[in-house]
Amino acid sequence: MRKFALIVMALLSCVESSSLFAQKRVEAGIFLDYMSISQTNTNNFGVGGRFGYRIHRNLMMEGELAYGYGINFGEAYRNVANGNITAIERTSVGVTHGLFGPTLQPAKGGFRPFATLKGGFTDFRLSPSLLPFGNVVSTILGIRTSSLNVAIYPGGGVEASLGPVGLRLELGDEIYFNNGAHNNLRITFGPILRF
Repeated sequence: MRKFALIVMALLSCVESSSLFAQKRVEAGIFLDYMSISQTNTNNFGVGGRFGYRIHRNLMMEGELAYGYGINFGEAYRNVANGNITAIERTSVGVTHGLFGPTLQPAKGGFRPFATLKGGFTDFRLSPSLLPFGNVVSTILGIRTSSLNVAIYPGGGVEASLGPVGLRLELGDEIYFNNGAHNNLRITFGPILRF
């Protein structure tokens, strides 16, 4: 009887530990996004979402998408013939990021540092408003409304969690390529859910 009880307890502990591991296999979160664009010396703030799937005990594959709301500024249009200013229009630069790649992070613990290297795109959009919904046809078909660039993102940070809920702080260098490499400080912060 004692052997039977030990076998049952061993099986239950295996099932329990595998269910705990399965609960921490997927991670999803939303975040506030800050990016300092070096080329224009502007700061963009936005929101984004992240989804990760643990493929090994200490390795997670993550994908994220974020939109940084535009920075409004006045843009002067000059007459090509005489150089005089013909019009001044409000313009906004919005930034969309899409990144995917591995994150090296321990699976256990309430306080977990991590490092990541992701690749993807950075898209700059010019628009007369903060959100590019004013004129859909112009936004989609406009000649100068978008600049899609290849990007890589080395970064790192820390996650702190209590059970399946936590907070994540990440900081890195989003490097986009447009006539050379442009380094940009990027910081994200927000809640996560592990299951």
